[in-house]
Amino acid sequence: MAENVWWRDVKGILLDITGVLYEPGENGGSVVQGSLNAVKRLKEAGIPVRFCTNETSCTKKQFVNQLKSYGFDIELSKIFSPIPAVCAILKKRNLRPFLFVSPNALDDFEGIDTNDPNCIVVGDCNHDFSYKNMNKAFQLLKSLPNPILFSLGRGKYYQDNGKLLLDVGPYMKALEYACDITAEVVGKPSTDFFQAALNDLNVPANKVVMIGDDIVNDIGGAQAVGMKGVLVSTGKYRPEDKYHSTVKADGYSTNLSEAVDLILSNY
Repeated sequence: MAENVWWRDVKGILLDITGVLYEPGENGGSVVQGSLNAVKRLKEAGIPVRFCTNETSCTKKQFVNQLKSYGFDIELSKIFSPIPAVCAILKKRNLRPFLFVSPNALDDFEGIDTNDPNCIVVGDCNHDFSYKNMNKAFQLLKSLPNPILFSLGRGKYYQDNGKLLLDVGPYMKALEYACDITAEVVGKPSTDFFQAALNDLNVPANKVVMIGDDIVNDIGGAQAVGMKGVLVSTGKYRPEDKYHSTVKADGYSTNLSEAVDLILSNY
């Protein structure tokens, strides 16, 4: 679809959060200019919106409370994140994980049996991505007759306080390489993850736009299930993203507010 018409006939929207609604940083971060009002205008217009995030550094409830502290009116049920999704998978397959995740996120794994682990779940660990912890994960995987690695996203990097920092993807890749296995990705850009959000919207994929700052995980992931993807120039966005070798956005916008202006002008 040509870039200049992506906003036509939009009936549903998926929004990334980090880098699109707010920028993480010192003292809790800051709201991206215009995003607070943009979300409010979408709600007032009656356009169904869901929020897709790979945030796993805290519980889903803590994350929603943080967003509310900025002024966003977002319901817990409207946010799709990896931990509830992976918990459903673990229960269905009777798996007992070693949780290589942030201590702040552990409450969201309540009810999951972690005794005698037979798989690993790796998520946002920040400073806990030490050699000691990576080696422990490696040793467990190598000890299993059928090693299973779940990764809560596969992002290469994210932006915090204006600086790019390594995301979970490089650590996932290290464990894949060392153990000769392929991780099961839960979260963006997984097609199952995007399909779940799309099903909840109950809108045809070709009428839905994903707005994000990650060319591969946001835009590519959404396009893989038939949605359009719009890349904003906030958060982790870099000018070279427009020339990515495999993923081309359907449209580009300075920020969420500008994208919403175009959508509402044709809604």
